[in-house]
Amino acid sequence: MMPVADAQGALPLPWLATPLADVLAHQRGHATLVHGAPGVGALEFVLALAQALLCENPVAAAMPCGRCGSCKLVQAGLHPDLFVLLPENLRRDTGWLVADDKAEGEDLKRKPSRQIRITEVRSLIDWSHKTSARGRGKVVVLHPADTLNYQSASALLKTLEEPPAGTRLLLTTADPAHLLPTVRSRCQRVLLPAPATAVASAWLAGQGVDLPEVLLAACNGRPLEALALARAGIDAAAWSALPGAVVRGQAAAVAGWAPPLLVDALQKLCHDALAVAVGGSGRYFPAVSLGPPAALAPLLDWAAELARVARHADHPWSEALLADALIQQGRQALAPARGSSRAAPASAAQGFATLR
Repeated sequence: MMPVADAQGALPLPWLATPLADVLAHQRGHATLVHGAPGVGALEFVLALAQALLCENPVAAAMPCGRCGSCKLVQAGLHPDLFVLLPENLRRDTGWLVADDKAEGEDLKRKPSRQIRITEVRSLIDWSHKTSARGRGKVVVLHPADTLNYQSASALLKTLEEPPAGTRLLLTTADPAHLLPTVRSRCQRVLLPAPATAVASAWLAGQGVDLPEVLLAACNGRPLEALALARAGIDAAAWSALPGAVVRGQAAAVAGWAPPLLVDALQKLCHDALAVAVGGSGRYFPAVSLGPPAALAPLLDWAAELARVARHADHPWSEALLADALIQQGRQALAPARGSSRAAPASAAQGFATLR
C-alpha cells in the first residue's frame, strides 16, 4: 500500500496533519522544498501534499478525501498527473518505479543507483510539458533532492524556475546545504519537524513496538528509523544490552546485524561513552545500560576506526570478522578508567529490568 492518505482520508503518519494543513493554507509557490530529517516522514509528507493538490473533492483545510478517483489513483501509484522520482535504490524499496525500470529479478549484477541521474530528470521534464490528464494540474515529487548529481540538478534548474503552467514541484532534503544554491533559491522552504515524543511513542506502540521510547532515543527521536530498527529484530532489550555485550566482547550479540546498522549503533555507543567520560550523559542508550567512565584516548581511537569503516559502507565486508574486530576494539575502549567508581549493571537483564 502506498504511503498516502487512505480511503478514509487518514494520513499515513498522524504528526503530518498540522504541517500539511499549514502548507495547504499558505504555500502558493510552484516549487516547495521540504526540509526534514531522515525518519521523520518527508516522503510521506510530500506524497500526501501531492495527493491533496490533485484531490477532486478535498475536505476541510483542503486535505485529501481519499475517496475520489484522483485519490484512488494516487493510492494505487497510477495517477497520470503525478510523477514521483526517487533514486533507483529507493524506487525498488518503495514501489514508485519509472518507465525504464526493469522488472524484479532482472539486471541483478548491477547495483541500483543511489543518485537521481540526468536521463531521469530529462524524462521528468518531458513529462511536465504534457497536458494534464484529469484537469487538476500536475505534481512532481522529487525525493530526496540531495541525491541529484551536479548534472541532473543543473538540468532541473529551468523547470524549477519556470515550470509549465499548472505544474507544482515538491522536493525534499535532509540538509539544504547539500543542494546547489541555485536549486535552493528557486524553492519555498518548509521545515518538517520531528513529532513530539509522546505522539511518536504512541504511534510506535500502535505498530507493536515495545518500550518505544528506548528506540526513539536510539534514533534521535525519528520514529520511522525506530520502526525500521524494530523490524530488523532489534528491540528495546537488544538495544539496551549492546553496551554490556561490547564490554564483554560478545560479538555473537550482534550476529545478523548488517554492517551499516552495526557501525551506526557502535558509533552511537562510542558517542555516549565519550559523553560519560567527560562528565556528561548519553543520548542514545539508557543511562542504566552504560558502564563507568572510560579513558578518552582509546575511545577516540575507536571513534576514528568506526568513522573509517562508515565511509566504506558499500564494501563487501565479512560481517562476522568486521563485528568481531570492532567489538574487540570497543571492549578495550570501554574499559573503566583508573579511579572510576561507578558500576555498570551486573547483566543486560538487570539493566533492562531497571528500564521497565
